[in-house]
Amino acid sequence: MSKKEIKKPKNFKEPKVDEKAKSQLPDPQGWKILVAMPQADEKTDGGILKASSTIKDEEVSNICGYVLKLGPDSYKDANRFTKPWCKVGDWVIFRAYSGTRMKMYGQEFRLINDDTVEAVVEDPTGVVRA
Repeated sequence: MSKKEIKKPKNFKEPKVDEKAKSQLPDPQGWKILVAMPQADEKTDGGILKASSTIKDEEVSNICGYVLKLGPDSYKDANRFTKPWCKVGDWVIFRAYSGTRMKMYGQEFRLINDDTVEAVVEDPTGVVRA
């Protein structure tokens, strides 16, 4: 499967907003990265409804997100980076509970530091926190 075929996992819900509202998403400053988080499924694979507390725990502790924007200083420190670790459109893995969490238009977003990115994955659907 090529990277171009992987868009977003089935549980990723893009904000359903007009272009003006999309432009209201925060612009990361400095070395921050804006990441969209996939939403947790409401049911198990077997069809059992999950408790709302379980869904919230899964969303908060999620370790994979979709890069939407890079701050102007991301990966610019030559003493720390030889090249960028990710780019807009990548699915990245980072530590659970990382970053500043916010919810807009029913979608969770996080602002994470550029050095928080630990890996880039082609297919995020199989990534779960162990």
